[in-house]
Amino acid sequence: MNEDTIFIEGLELYAYHGVPEAEREIGHRYRIDARLRLDLREAGKTDSIRSTVDYASVAQTIVETATKERFLLVEALAETLCNRLLEGFPTVEEVTLTVRKVLPPFPCVVASVGVEITRRRT
Repeated sequence: MNEDTIFIEGLELYAYHGVPEAEREIGHRYRIDARLRLDLREAGKTDSIRSTVDYASVAQTIVETATKERFLLVEALAETLCNRLLEGFPTVEEVTLTVRKVLPPFPCVVASVGVEITRRRT
């Protein structure tokens, strides 16, 4: 597998996911990091956007999916995001996503909770 990686770190959005109904009504801030593995040699040689992945399009896919759909679990959100990125960007071989729910409604102070998953093209 290729070791080249495109990354987006600290993408923040507000969305309505969670097990308790109140979380789905009030919403929360989420922070998402994405790492996409693909072959970037041609982009490096040609200096052409056609040889890589448009970072803004990746970010837009993440934001649209996370804000227009609803999930009970952060795990389901992350799984769906990985699938959308692999479907939408055929040159991407692997996606690693970290999805954090910022300041979750716990009885103690927690900066964030979340998951990190990696999915590969099959």
